[in-house]
Amino acid sequence: MFLALQSAFAVQPDEVLDDPALEARARDLSAELRCMVCQNQSIDDSDAELARDLRVLVRDRLEAGDSDEEVIAYVVDRYGEFVLLKPRFSYRNALLWGAPVILLLFGGALIVANARRRKTGEAVSGLSAEEQERLDQILNDRD
Repeated sequence: MFLALQSAFAVQPDEVLDDPALEARARDLSAELRCMVCQNQSIDDSDAELARDLRVLVRDRLEAGDSDEEVIAYVVDRYGEFVLLKPRFSYRNALLWGAPVILLLFGGALIVANARRRKTGEAVSGLSAEEQERLDQILNDRD
């Protein structure tokens, strides 16, 4: 029960808007924005001073008549995309999330190719025919 009430303590009474519809929008938007201090909490859940400032900023923008998208765009322009708890899809993000998978597939393909080559008995020799003949001759002389 204490954990459920913890987020209620983050929003101070002086931050709450008089209009219940605007307050509900502010709470929804605050739940989407990351606290830059805590980093694993939304600004709605955080009691950090910066989170409070961001909550007040969101409410000010809503009172000024901004749409939800405009408020999010304003905060992202100001603090960067890191402030979003759920980052937007972009090719850069896709590459960031896809790179480990691509590297694992590439590494797996190399391992399989190497195993097949060893299984078929192909020997990789960096020696020329002349050098291989000389090496065989040396090895035969030792016997």
